[in-house]
Amino acid sequence: MRVQDSRDSGPNSRLAVVLVNTRNPLNIGAAARAMSNFGFFDLRLVNPYEAAFREAVSGVGAGAVLASARVFNDIASAVADCSLVVGATGLGNRTPQQALHRLERAGRLMRRHLAASRAALLFGSEKSGLANEEISHCHWLLRIPTRPEHESMNLAHAVAVCLYELIRKPSEARRMPEEAILASGEEVERFTRLLEEALQLSGHTDYTRATGASEKTHRLVRRLALREHDIHIWTGMLRQILWKLRNP
Repeated sequence: MRVQDSRDSGPNSRLAVVLVNTRNPLNIGAAARAMSNFGFFDLRLVNPYEAAFREAVSGVGAGAVLASARVFNDIASAVADCSLVVGATGLGNRTPQQALHRLERAGRLMRRHLAASRAALLFGSEKSGLANEEISHCHWLLRIPTRPEHESMNLAHAVAVCLYELIRKPSEARRMPEEAILASGEEVERFTRLLEEALQLSGHTDYTRATGASEKTHRLVRRLALREHDIHIWTGMLRQILWKLRNP
């Protein structure tokens, strides 16, 4: 019985990265490395300039991607099983004949498509990008928002940026990591009491006379938004200070 590899299912497995007329095998290796980094494994090459790309030293950790890469004589054959073909291009001075989307919107559209169907992402040669004839195979185009004065990107860098956009999940970025969890109300109150005691013993604040001093200290501590991990350290420090104050 064949154990299913994580590459065989899910949206990532439905995307083919197609490099057209790539001239430098090192760029192929670096693109394969970016694919492996982000969990994409279907690399397809249309008329690569050299056949030695599978041994590219730039493909660190991406040997499996390079070994399984398929070579085609034309774009039509390379994307025959894909119901969406998207070209990554800067266009230059050309006027686009298809819809052109910024990478952010393109990523959303592609993720929606990849949820159920196959898609291909085309990248042109390092020298000239995608030619008009190659673009004619695309349903629409995407562009990475580089500055107009320096629009051209390294091929492998462009592959990496596009694939990152496809896998990134803003909702996870907003989720606090375990070490960022805020301290509980009970822990904050315990710390506040210890702080007030230290300030009283040190002579900094006389809580028996200063009107509203306790309320100000409470507000100050809560503005600190102490983390669960940190508050135990701060509490230990205050206890040591209090012991020294009581035992000079």
